[in-house]
Amino acid sequence: MLFLVLSILCSVTVGIIFKIIRNYNICPSQVIAYNYFFAIILCYIFFDPNLSQINQSAPWNIYIPLMILLPSVFVLLARSIKQVGIARTDVAQRFSLFIPILAAWLIFKEDFNTYKIIGLVIGIPAILLIIFKKEEGSAKGWHYPALVLLGYGTVDILFKQVALQTTLPYSTSLFIVLTGAFILSSIAVTYQMTRRGIKTNLYNLAFGILVAIFNLGNIFFYLKAHKEFTNNPSTVFAGMNIGVIVLGCLAGVAIFKEKLSKLNYLGLFLAIIAIVFITLSQMKS
Repeated sequence: MLFLVLSILCSVTVGIIFKIIRNYNICPSQVIAYNYFFAIILCYIFFDPNLSQINQSAPWNIYIPLMILLPSVFVLLARSIKQVGIARTDVAQRFSLFIPILAAWLIFKEDFNTYKIIGLVIGIPAILLIIFKKEEGSAKGWHYPALVLLGYGTVDILFKQVALQTTLPYSTSLFIVLTGAFILSSIAVTYQMTRRGIKTNLYNLAFGILVAIFNLGNIFFYLKAHKEFTNNPSTVFAGMNIGVIVLGCLAGVAIFKEKLSKLNYLGLFLAIIAIVFITLSQMKS
C-alpha cells in the first residue's frame, strides 16, 4: 500500500499548489507546459528510461491517447471550475472512479470479493457526503464537468494498461508519455503567446517546477501501485480516489481554513471505513 499512499500524497500536493497559484498572476497553461518539461528532465535523471528500446512495437495506441489527455484534462478542469464551480467539478473528477472500476470488472476481468464490494458500497455515499455543498448554480457549462469525468476515468484505465505492458519498462513508457504531453502543451502555449499576447513570468516557471515534482511522483507511484496490485486494479482505482478526497478535505480545513458541514465529516468517517475494507480485500485476496 506504500506506493498508493505516496501517490495520494503527491496528488493532493498538486491540488494544494493549484489552489495557491490563484493568488498570483499565473497562466495555468504555461504552468502545465513547464510542469511537463521539468517532469521529463526529472524522469530522465532519476528513473533512467531506456530510450534505445523505443521503437514501432511500443504500445503507441496507449501512449498517444495519454499524451493528448494528460494536458487536456488540466485545461478542462480549469474551465469546469470557471463555469460551474469547484464543488461540481470535484464531483465530476471523483465520480470518474466509476469508469475504471467498471473497466476492472469488464475489461481486466477482476473478481470482487465481499470486502471490496462492502468498501465500494460504503465509499460511494461517502464521496457524495464529502463533496456535498449547499450553493446556488445553473446548469450552464454542464458539458465541462462531464468531460472531466470521462477524461480522468479514461486516464486511469490507460495508466493501468501501461502498467501491464511488458514491451517497455514503465519508466520508459512514462518518459514517452510526458514528452508527448509536453509537445502538445507547448504548442498551446506558443499559440497563446503569439496570437493572444499572453506573456510568461517567473511565477509560471516556479510553480511549473513544483507541479512537475509532485505530478511526476503521483504518476510514477500510481504506476508502481498498479504493478503491486496487478490482479486487483479496483483497489488502486478506489483507494486513490477516496484517499485523495479524505486527505484533500483535511488539507482544505487545516491549510485553507475551509469549513465542513456535519454531513461532510460523516462522509470522511465513512470514507475511512471504506478504505479499511478495501485494504482488507487486498489482504484476504
